[in-house]
Amino acid sequence: MLSTESCPRSLAKDANVAIIGASGGIGRAFFDRLIDDSGISTVYAFSRSAFDVPSKKCAWHQIDIENEGSIRRAAESTEEVPLDLVIVAAGILHEGENLRPETSFKKLSANNMQKVFAINTFGPALVAKYFLPKLRARHKAVFAALSARVGSISDNRLGGWSSYRASKAALNMFIKTIALEQTRRRPLSVVVSLHPGTVATPLSAPFTRRGSDRKIFTPSQSAAYLIDVIDHLTAADSGGFFAWDGQTIEY
Repeated sequence: MLSTESCPRSLAKDANVAIIGASGGIGRAFFDRLIDDSGISTVYAFSRSAFDVPSKKCAWHQIDIENEGSIRRAAESTEEVPLDLVIVAAGILHEGENLRPETSFKKLSANNMQKVFAINTFGPALVAKYFLPKLRARHKAVFAALSARVGSISDNRLGGWSSYRASKAALNMFIKTIALEQTRRRPLSVVVSLHPGTVATPLSAPFTRRGSDRKIFTPSQSAAYLIDVIDHLTAADSGGFFAWDGQTIEY
């Protein structure tokens, strides 16, 4: 059942949220669901392109997910405010005519692989570097990066999409490793990868077949499902990879 809640109620009262990639399809849906929630104190929205800020509860800052200095400055812009939820919703699957998911290993390109890994893997890992120390220490706090089921090595039965698959698999390894380290420092923290399902966004549009029996969510639906998943996570789940319905995905 689709949750009607916006803010995960298991977080601290008057929670502070940071959304990386807030102008994208799913990132904006998270923003729209959280900004008017009475349980949220502040939403820090980070994106490459600016958008209208509809509330005094929101602080927008530019971020370049491919630039470590930009990520560091983004974290510094939250000042000394403890963060209760960090969502990394930035990602890339295709860009223009030259960067497309590979249909065969023969189409691999070093330049394209570097671009995909820079955004899907290195960027979120560096966000963790600078934002994890800002998570609230004495209460449940969550760092969640959007991954993809196709990043599961054990679930790969079709091949293809090598760069995207590998970038998400590598992201999952970063999340697992970082989660183990974070648990030793802040045992109430939860660090996870999340699969949002197939969502009707510009990222997936060229690869979603009409008439397919696959479930296709609106960004708002996906964000609502993931908020519900986040709400039910505990410290014991840290390092895991979870789908929109709360089911564990094997790495």
